[in-house]
Amino acid sequence: MPMGARIDATPDQLAAVAFNHDGLVPAIAQDVETREVLMMAWMNAESLARTFDEGRMVYWSRSRQELWRKGDTSGDRQFVREAYYDCDGDTLLFLVEQEGAGACHTGARTCFFRPFGPGS
Repeated sequence: MPMGARIDATPDQLAAVAFNHDGLVPAIAQDVETREVLMMAWMNAESLARTFDEGRMVYWSRSRQELWRKGDTSGDRQFVREAYYDCDGDTLLFLVEQEGAGACHTGARTCFFRPFGPGS
């Protein structure tokens, strides 16, 4: 079984994360090898802390109003390899090792499989 990397963020780095008025920040999961964007979900301070501590992606479900560790029910787990925050601190990027069929709840490898434009 893969192991995730524990991230030791500094207090200044954590303070730079700009949570929105609901206490959430968007988090993008990207495949560490292929650089394919897998999904976007939301994190609160607790899910971010757990992700850093466990080395597995933990998100906040807005619909269920609870934490969810990616893959606990589907088996499609995400193991943290690297973590970044953008220049404004209002978006997070995680490079992950994706285990299982895919990241999308539809069963697709990525959530971004529907292109815009003619013939799509």
